[in-house]
Amino acid sequence: MSFQKTLSRRQSLKTKLKNREKVFGGWVSYADTAITETFAKAGFDFIAIDMEHTTISLNQAKSIITSCHAEDTCCLPRPVSHSNDIIKPLLEAGSDGMIIQMVNTVEEVKKQISYQKFPPLGNRSYGVNRAHGYGFDFEPYINSWNESSTFILQIESITAVENIEALLDFEEVDGVMVGPYDISGSLDVPGEVNHPKVRKAAEKVVEACLKYNKSCCTQVAEATPDSVNDVFDQGYTFAILGSDLFVLWKWAENMQQLIEAMKK
Repeated sequence: MSFQKTLSRRQSLKTKLKNREKVFGGWVSYADTAITETFAKAGFDFIAIDMEHTTISLNQAKSIITSCHAEDTCCLPRPVSHSNDIIKPLLEAGSDGMIIQMVNTVEEVKKQISYQKFPPLGNRSYGVNRAHGYGFDFEPYINSWNESSTFILQIESITAVENIEALLDFEEVDGVMVGPYDISGSLDVPGEVNHPKVRKAAEKVVEACLKYNKSCCTQVAEATPDSVNDVFDQGYTFAILGSDLFVLWKWAENMQQLIEAMKK
């Protein structure tokens, strides 16, 4: 694939987020690249790799990134931590940006910019790997990366909600993803994602994103026309539609009920 096509894909996602257009993401929690390839054929704007709550390794993530790119789909990993020991190799493997979990403070945003962006915006070091076409695309990659890569924050605590305007006050931040499960835990109502306190916190994030002209997302566990429309009606501008784990979980749950019914 030519670098121009790669750049076009990245810029397209970046522009959609900047314009607060409807964007749809896929989510993979299993390492098998056949799942990623299947999802990529569905027409998602990007596919996220969940490395926070899974056992997906760096090598497996590289294969997932490669599979996404083979289908001309952007790939945004969610690393297990904020450490540059994880972030740098994912960038070098060719990811199109990053979803950073549990961002609470301005200092954490600044640190991520320093890791993810080249000078003068950040302090990402220069090297040669898959991201740079193993050398063939070095110059166009480093010259376009800062303006074409995607950086999404996850807002997952009441602390982040309270700091939301300060967190959004960075041009390098393209959008946020609201994590209602973790927000519910920080509000002492774990798992009650529709609790009034959780909904109010999410509303504050959505309103701040509108004020700062940032895209705002949440994950829809069971994606149906009604559930996705509800997300957009709440003011979100993009949605992650389920995940491979959710699909298999719900199928297995239905099979469990079927088996139990057949045994009666």
